[in-house]
Amino acid sequence: MVAGSGRFPLLVAEEARRRGVPVVALGIPGVTDPALEAAAGNLRWFKLGQIDAPIKTLKDAGVRRVVMAGKVQHVSLFGGVLPDWRAAKLLLGLKDKRTDTILRAVVSEFEKDGLEFVSSATYLEHLLAPAGQVTRRALDAGQARDAALGWRAAKAVAGFDIGQTVVVQDGAIVAVEGMEGTDACVRRAADLARSQGREPALVVVKVAKPRQDFRFDLPVVGLDTLENFRACGARALALEAGATLIFDRERFAAQADAVGLAVAGFPPEGPRS
Repeated sequence: MVAGSGRFPLLVAEEARRRGVPVVALGIPGVTDPALEAAAGNLRWFKLGQIDAPIKTLKDAGVRRVVMAGKVQHVSLFGGVLPDWRAAKLLLGLKDKRTDTILRAVVSEFEKDGLEFVSSATYLEHLLAPAGQVTRRALDAGQARDAALGWRAAKAVAGFDIGQTVVVQDGAIVAVEGMEGTDACVRRAADLARSQGREPALVVVKVAKPRQDFRFDLPVVGLDTLENFRACGARALALEAGATLIFDRERFAAQADAVGLAVAGFPPEGPRS
């Protein structure tokens, strides 16, 4: 497992070991939660930008299938990365530095050594967002209209590999996710609303890319997301069913209801306006 930040890698490791599948995890200092060592049982640390040594480590351990779990901020490419010779050669050959471009190149490099990347949802299929209501509270008519607007915008933006989240309020697109990530995008939307003397009542839309590669960059929400949404005045969340992971799904739904957040999953074409 190539492990980024958050609980994602821990959940994959715990479920794999529960099924009797041994795990070798590659962690990044300052990014990966050290608790993964206990969950995985075998955690090796490598600096961001290393490719050759991690590949050799996985091959020596007899690994043949690899899963990516957890986020590494795209903005980290602008500093703090010291690539090894193999990564430097890879980066020089890229046509651009979009997330998908970089990750596909990394996956291709691993595959040259016989390492197959599988879906990031491996072992966590039960946490994928269902179609329909996730919470007892449903989106009201106004929120559904905002979600439909945001969905069209989010799919367009995601198609350019810019971001996968759009925030809407009262028929206006308030914020679009860039490199900063979902939480920062929602905070920016709340700040914009408050700067105009309005109380935020945000509708957050989070989608998969139109040609989503399930091996990496799957949309994810969890309990940390909920706390940020509560502080920012989010009132509804529209997710793409079957393509978004909801960590701690039962607790997520219960806590969302407690803070007055309506959450629902929709097909790829989104909610009807």
